[in-house]
Amino acid sequence: MQYLITFLEGLISFISPCMLPMLPIYISYFAGGSEKKHKTVIRSIAFVIGFTVVFTSLGLFAGFFSSLLTQYQTAVNIVSGLIVIIFGLSYLEVIKLPFFKGMKSGKEINGVFSAFIFGIIYSISLTPCVGAFLGSALMLASTSGTALKGTMLLLLYSMGLGIPFILSAILIDKLNTAFNFIKKHYKVINTVCGAFLIVVGILMMFGVLNRLLALFS
Repeated sequence: MQYLITFLEGLISFISPCMLPMLPIYISYFAGGSEKKHKTVIRSIAFVIGFTVVFTSLGLFAGFFSSLLTQYQTAVNIVSGLIVIIFGLSYLEVIKLPFFKGMKSGKEINGVFSAFIFGIIYSISLTPCVGAFLGSALMLASTSGTALKGTMLLLLYSMGLGIPFILSAILIDKLNTAFNFIKKHYKVINTVCGAFLIVVGILMMFGVLNRLLALFS
């Protein structure tokens, strides 16, 4: 269940208001002037691996410190839950967090290694854009109890964000209708996303999430 939640958070991050509109631009960077689609796809994969390395490293540290704080599990749950609720309220624009803003565009990518490096750099500029859901995933990792679980949680978050990215590179010409539909209904999507975070935060605060996870483990 915990893994499913973080994977879904990655998927939702992909359709965030400052991520999705920039997608065609980033795909064009990976093309690097080449008309061969397979090169664009390979560079997109390298890009996803780049930000996955950063996010899973964050998960590793969150899980490691979680293992040191197991005796304070109740306090960790309350603090983590409150933080996730704040993220949800920011997504609903009830609370404005200035560091959750859009990202800046980059330069044209001409190779696999440069795409990988761009993914690492991009993960830093991406954080303000998907910060609410990335932060929620990290809060889950911080209550996971082990470094391995923390790493796996952020790996699944990265997969949730990265798989649609790679599929978009493959199908970019056929997805305009879907993208336009999502853009048209951003207000509803944001409301659902914010509510999702708030529910997860409340479950974390009262230890309900841990009990639910125990049932599915």
